[in-house]
Amino acid sequence: MLTEKVLEVNHWSDRIFSFKTTRSESFRFNSGEFAMIGQMIADKKVIRAYSVVSPPWADHLEFLSIKNVGLLTNELANIKEDDELILLPKCTGTLRNTFLTEGGKRLVLLATGTGLAPFMSTIRDIDLIEAYEEIHLVHSVRDRDDLAYWYELLSVFEDEPDLHELLKDKFEYTALITGQGDPRIDARFIQADDRVMACGNLQFNYDVVEWCKELGMTEGSNREPGQFVIEKAFVDQ
Repeated sequence: MLTEKVLEVNHWSDRIFSFKTTRSESFRFNSGEFAMIGQMIADKKVIRAYSVVSPPWADHLEFLSIKNVGLLTNELANIKEDDELILLPKCTGTLRNTFLTEGGKRLVLLATGTGLAPFMSTIRDIDLIEAYEEIHLVHSVRDRDDLAYWYELLSVFEDEPDLHELLKDKFEYTALITGQGDPRIDARFIQADDRVMACGNLQFNYDVVEWCKELGMTEGSNREPGQFVIEKAFVDQ
């Protein structure tokens, strides 16, 4: 078990916040994976999976979360600089490019709400970027304010010219604001020869599985790669 210190906290809307922590030298993860983090609450250790927003090469860890969805999340929404968090040394998750079969030209990333979080790491993974000709991130939120963190990340790209150069001709981002009448994510965003990653609420994940299987695609895992993967550790409200 590791202990990390909170470096920065940002509240992007009344539903979404992010926080940065230190990163122990021994902690390793792959883009798209979830870390097990927690706190002591009422003398009990409470830990759950949070997707890592920062890329594997960063010297810090960053997490994105919604508020008011459980005991730990309620506590984390009130953390401040210099607070300490528990971090387990082993990561988990299925949103890994090694779980997808080779040969796909386009990678489609489908996210609802804070399901965006693991893909913030994915789209800064140089090896993954170079493996595809096109990368399309489709992100559905309820309100425009829920896009605030994405706009913040755009400024990060400006500070990383090499990454910007790699992405500029192959990356596409589609934002859908359902509270303003935009349609929800559906099967029209997927083609049979794509490689697909999805992260969102439980019903959304079920829908993506159905859409992909209707196209004859198989689900990938650590046992055998496929054409699509769904994150099962994530629950978005």
